[in-house]
Amino acid sequence: MNKLFYTLLLFILAVSYNYGQTVESERYVQVSGIITDKSYKPVSGVAVVSKKLKKGALSEATGIYSITSTPGDTVFFRALGYKRYHTIIPEAFSERHCEVDIALEADTIQIKEVSIMPWKNYSDFLKEITKARPVDPIIENMNDNIASIYVAIANQGDYKVSPEAGYRYLMEQNFNASATHGQYPINNLLNPFAWAKFISGIKNGLFKSQKFNKPVKPKVRKKIRKADSDSK
Repeated sequence: MNKLFYTLLLFILAVSYNYGQTVESERYVQVSGIITDKSYKPVSGVAVVSKKLKKGALSEATGIYSITSTPGDTVFFRALGYKRYHTIIPEAFSERHCEVDIALEADTIQIKEVSIMPWKNYSDFLKEITKARPVDPIIENMNDNIASIYVAIANQGDYKVSPEAGYRYLMEQNFNASATHGQYPINNLLNPFAWAKFISGIKNGLFKSQKFNKPVKPKVRKKIRKADSDSK
């Protein structure tokens, strides 16, 4: 009877020990905190991964994160542009909540300057650039249209560009025709500059009667040769 009692007691103790070990292994810890950079600005979108439970979470826009872990677990923190970081939950940690604030360090890689060209070397580039190409018909038509617009502006108001016309007079008339396009022409009766020009023309004999005589042959001066001048 005693042997049976001790056997049952040992069996109960073994079962309770194994149950305690199982409960201890399944104990969870809530790990949370704030993730920032070295300038204490919150970093969002950081991947927080539990190695033991194989679960993950992402940090919010404010840098706050929260993940479930267990004692003895390793928690990894990964983000684009930052160095990797990890923390370990101690085996003897007995509380239900653990606060871990992380300051990530920027991870920058400097590379040398690279020039990408669609040619094998610089000589091929020069040949391609300096090669004669036919003119695009669209560009040629565009240039012809621009030239015709210039001619239309110059000949606006029935004042044609010709060698006989004075350049200043022609530009003045073209300007007046463009300024009064679709309107009445300019009235120079109240223009003081026009009156000054008119009075100056009167002083210079604008309305004086001019007599025209028969054309006189021009006098031609003969050139004296050096030999004749020396003989004189």
